[in-house]
Amino acid sequence: MHARFVTLNLKPDRLDDLTEAMNNQLLPLLKKQTGFKDLITVAGPSRTKAVAISLWDKKESADSYNSTTYPEVVKMLSNFLEGPPQIEVYDVVASTLHKLPTLSAV
Repeated sequence: MHARFVTLNLKPDRLDDLTEAMNNQLLPLLKKQTGFKDLITVAGPSRTKAVAISLWDKKESADSYNSTTYPEVVKMLSNFLEGPPQIEVYDVVASTLHKLPTLSAV
């Protein structure tokens, strides 16, 4: 499983708008993407920083989303953001939410 961590710096007082857009626009779009498994979004106490963690079946699915659909997502969320999102990618090595194959070494 593969994870994309997208850090979002938000304009003041826009967290509720971001949450609504993610639930009503982004999540339905993600559910149509091949290999998409889950989206978890967390916000900091200042409500001006959020991290969206999307989980994918494999790296190739996340890469395909990144090159085809993600630019549309950035445009969709741009009214809520201060600057471009920062992306980091990881392999998921353990999860209590998803069954993963046993890994020999981490």
